[in-house]
Amino acid sequence: MIKDLIKYTIMFVVLVLIQVLVLNNIQLSGYINPFLYILFILLLPFQTPVYLLLFLGFILGLTIDIFGNTPGIHSSATVFLAFIRPYVLELISGRDNPETGFSPRMKTLGIAWFIKYTVILVLCHHIFLFYIEVFTFSGAFYTLLRCLLSSVLSIILVIISQYIIFKN
Repeated sequence: MIKDLIKYTIMFVVLVLIQVLVLNNIQLSGYINPFLYILFILLLPFQTPVYLLLFLGFILGLTIDIFGNTPGIHSSATVFLAFIRPYVLELISGRDNPETGFSPRMKTLGIAWFIKYTVILVLCHHIFLFYIEVFTFSGAFYTLLRCLLSSVLSIILVIISQYIIFKN
């Protein structure tokens, strides 16, 4: 258990640093903003209690908000992501949830399952994040385009991270 706590703490710190120091400074033509920090919520074990998911989502989003000077936007989006994650897991896996102790990894559950899981959650997070950011429907097409393009890049980064981190 201590080993897992250390592993997830290191993952939290590394993802926040990558997001704050590198990815927040990348903005391709004003449309694409990659958000890799949500990988932390995506990779938490299946049996993580909902209250802990929500708390960790809030802490993760608050950390990004503090460094990015965005007042609560990322906090609300990561709490939303943490809230819908159990429902998406149930939707994808059906009633047979994977065994206790497993984490959603491409290596253990297969590429098709992991891509469905990632695409659904990243799209939900990005749509929520970008529409909360603009807080209007007047530029709905522009915002939707930003959501889709940023989601594509974020999904690619999540999948690449699976190949880099979990090589075997």
